[in-house]
Amino acid sequence: MGVSGSGKTTVGALLAERLGVAYAEADSFHSPANIAKMTAGTPLTDEDRGPWLDAIGAWARERAERGAGGVVSCSALKRAYRDRLRAAEPGLVFVHLSGDRELIAARMAERADHFMPPALLDSQFAALQPLANDEAGVTVSVAVDPADVADRAAEKVRRLAAGADDAS
Repeated sequence: MGVSGSGKTTVGALLAERLGVAYAEADSFHSPANIAKMTAGTPLTDEDRGPWLDAIGAWARERAERGAGGVVSCSALKRAYRDRLRAAEPGLVFVHLSGDRELIAARMAERADHFMPPALLDSQFAALQPLANDEAGVTVSVAVDPADVADRAAEKVRRLAAGADDAS
């Protein structure tokens, strides 16, 4: 989870590789209407996100039911979104890719061919509700190389799964 430009796609694929599970990019679950809105610079509403979150939750539930596990990159900026995803699959663990606005803006400026314009970054940070203490998950700084972020995330997720008291 994290704001646009935090590295969810890059780190998500690397994390899935390290954990030996499938990877899915949440952007592929968006409807054409949602993509058109974001491309036009219009932030999505909670109503827009509902079917998208349900599709992601269904993917996670299906993977869990098969005992296969998986990693899906999803902004999941608000607690309510994460709660909706957990309602579909209670065993979800979130990895919050955290970085300051300047770092993320610089990364977004370097991206090509992405429908999410940098102009929406402020709305993303405004909506972001970091993981609460009662949510299964870990926070990882993205101020280092993506491979290092994935390594740290994998280690923290494994510690959390093993029941370590302090996976942060």
